[in-house]
Amino acid sequence: MDYEVIIVGAGPAGIFAALTLANLGIESILLLEQGKDLSERKRADSEDMLCGWGGAGAFSDGKLTISPEVGGFLGEFLEQESLCELLATADEIYVAHGAPGRVFGEESPRLEELADRARLADLELVPTRIRHIGTDNCAVVLERLRESLAGRVEMRTGCRVQNLLAENGRIRGVSLADGQSLTSRFVVTAPGRVGSSWMKKEAESLGLKTKASPVDIGVRVELPASVFKEITDITFESKLIHYSKTFDEKVRTFCMNPYGEVVTEKHAGIITVNGHSYAKRKSENTNFAILVSSAFTEPFDDPIGYGLYIARLANLLGGGAIIQRLGDLLTGRRSTVERLDRCLTRPTLADATPGDLSFVFPYRHLLSIMEMLQALDGLAPGVYSRHTLLYGVEVKLYSNRIEVSPEMQTGVANLFAAGDGAGITRGLLQASSSGILAGRAIAKRMKKESR
Repeated sequence: MDYEVIIVGAGPAGIFAALTLANLGIESILLLEQGKDLSERKRADSEDMLCGWGGAGAFSDGKLTISPEVGGFLGEFLEQESLCELLATADEIYVAHGAPGRVFGEESPRLEELADRARLADLELVPTRIRHIGTDNCAVVLERLRESLAGRVEMRTGCRVQNLLAENGRIRGVSLADGQSLTSRFVVTAPGRVGSSWMKKEAESLGLKTKASPVDIGVRVELPASVFKEITDITFESKLIHYSKTFDEKVRTFCMNPYGEVVTEKHAGIITVNGHSYAKRKSENTNFAILVSSAFTEPFDDPIGYGLYIARLANLLGGGAIIQRLGDLLTGRRSTVERLDRCLTRPTLADATPGDLSFVFPYRHLLSIMEMLQALDGLAPGVYSRHTLLYGVEVKLYSNRIEVSPEMQTGVANLFAAGDGAGITRGLLQASSSGILAGRAIAKRMKKESR
């Protein structure tokens, strides 16, 4: 064999799998990443935002969700106590490499009071403990993780894996886009969300069992930070769930960024919106997503394609991201440059096109979003102001979930799948933790075989 272990993808799952293996004394490890190296990635380059060494988390706001209820499905494989220990282990590694010490959302009378107020507003507050790294600090933490791997793990960037190689139900290695084939005893696939379509194709080719995940579609909301200040001071990111009155659909807040900025992302030529918050730099606004979860039944089985279709429609109408005042949406008119100039909330995303989101979203999605905004106004007066800004479209594309064991092994012997690309996780900390699980399982098996 050329290597003992090949890891596909240098996002959090792949990095933590490599780090775990190296710390357990495993040698001959190859970490492959199709994007650029960390030092070569540029935030201004939309292609670098999601792909490269460090994964999509390199330019995220770096939220580590320590609570087991949020961020993935590892709770389906581990008992609560074991999962909490695993998340704590991953969190400690981040702290050892430079993540800040403060944790938001610790139990307190203020948090309990906030949860009670949310119930009165027809909302459910999901209590979460969060460590916030900050967009400006993510690269620092990742560089230190990279230094921890240097000399112990071979790392290649700009190296795309074409296919996984298997024989008689056992993994044998990978073939690269340049035609080269590399053999290994074990392979860990951790391609991240940007590699979800590749992962789906390879799973079908190998006959792995998968199931489609829902797609989350919605808007990014921006408003004065003072509206949510009381809440974000306690929780930093409040995860709130509402079931719309008209369609009884699940609507939730996601990725809240106090004093943050709205940004765009580009994937496969499609521009979507997102949000960041920094450790040192602050704006006057808070932004967060409102997402409507949509699941489909037969015969339709392409939720990712549906989400991308909505995003393409916004790009078609706006030439990219669209921005609209809530007041304009409520009165049935598009926003214009002149109307935005009169808006009391100053947008942090400069290149969004003033437009009308009612031309983009299906009726049930738009109505569910509006009902969520009304519910939030009951918790934080000012949310349903005509000066609140809405950006579209925000789409969270979750990979098809690959069926794996509690050790993250697939139906092909010695082939492991981890992280967001395998549809198993939806956040930094659980993705990192899934990599630890895979790394531990491989190291244990290798040491057992060597006896």
